[in-house]
Amino acid sequence: MTSDATHEEAVSLLQELGLKEYEAKCFVGLSRMSSGTAKGLSEVTEVPRTRVYDAVRILEAKGLVEVQHSSPQQFRAVPLSEATETLRDQYEERVERLQSALREMGSIESDDDDEAELQEVWSLTGSEAIENRAAAIIGDTTNEVVLVIGSDAVLTEPLIEQLNSIDSDIDLIVGSGSTSIRDRVEQEIPRATAFLSELDWLRGEMTPKEDAAVGRLLLVDRSAMLVSSIDPQTGDEQAIFATGLRNGLIVIARRLLSQGVVEMTPLEQD
Repeated sequence: MTSDATHEEAVSLLQELGLKEYEAKCFVGLSRMSSGTAKGLSEVTEVPRTRVYDAVRILEAKGLVEVQHSSPQQFRAVPLSEATETLRDQYEERVERLQSALREMGSIESDDDDEAELQEVWSLTGSEAIENRAAAIIGDTTNEVVLVIGSDAVLTEPLIEQLNSIDSDIDLIVGSGSTSIRDRVEQEIPRATAFLSELDWLRGEMTPKEDAAVGRLLLVDRSAMLVSSIDPQTGDEQAIFATGLRNGLIVIARRLLSQGVVEMTPLEQD
């Protein structure tokens, strides 16, 4: 990545963290200087000099910039380690405030609520969102977790840690169409019952190379299911999430898993 591209990325990331454009540009400029005046900073960042003072004042209030009240005034960025920790704290505080505000808001009743049954299907996009939803589903289990892993990228450290922490009285069955993934499961998740699936389509033997690959198939307590696919070209992951013991998708998933799991009695009966 070129210096200009790195500079633009830094400015963009700071804006995503809540800084306005001129504030982000001034902070990035100061982070590359030992110190600077409004005039010098304006020349480096191409931020109008009159706007530099406004931006620096806000950055100072956020704890990201120090000001020396000389003539002319000198500005400098706080050390990088302090700046990143300050930004992290401010970001986490905003997330916590948002979470609190959303929880305190009252729900709006819909006319359709009385007619809706607890048999739903929703879609999700993005590995992070899908991993978070999978973690939430697993966290709600009371009886059984069945996870079939189609891609090594799915077997992340957070997932391994969560699966190892599941109560010992809950059945945990983890499988894959890949022997290498099955071996990892046996080694890194010793409490799980590992298996090699006999489903040909999961192993990719019956799937055209241009088709999306199965990422994960998760079935919890036979009433909540998440299944994802991974685009072979971009690596993007998409998923559907379904609930309801009699939900058609979940019924199909249970029967597919019954065929793909060898000698696994918890899944033999639908």
